Amino acid sequence: MKKILLLTLFVALFSFAANAQSHKVVLQLNSSDTLVWHGALKNISNLQTALGPNTQIELVAHGSGISILIDGKTTQKAKIAELAATGVLFKACENTIRERKIDRTTILMQAGTVPSGVAEVVLKQEAGWAYLKY
Repeated sequence: MKKILLLTLFVALFSFAANAQSHKVVLQLNSSDTLVWHGALKNISNLQTALGPNTQIELVAHGSGISILIDGKTTQKAKIAELAATGVLFKACENTIRERKIDRTTILMQAGTVPSGVAEVVLKQEAGWAYLKY
């Protein structure tokens, strides 16, 4: 009985320690400034280095920032592909796509969409994600 109790305690502590090391970061991007785009993606790389490869990162682009995810407008296509290959999620705001009449086929293949960019950021924050704004 003591062995089972100790094993259960060990598993619980190990699970807690593993979860304590889990980081989640959402980045809100609504700037059309390509220097801001470069900085945001550089910070994503820096986060992965500092916090580890298991860090969950999502960049949400809306408003003026949507162009970072549009083929033919972005200056960051290669870096987005590189980061997406490591598990970084890129999301385009469907409200912005609709309001700006953006052809969905021009959205980078590495990007998904969310109904509302700002709502996605709020939901992530409510779920305990750290928040960065660009």
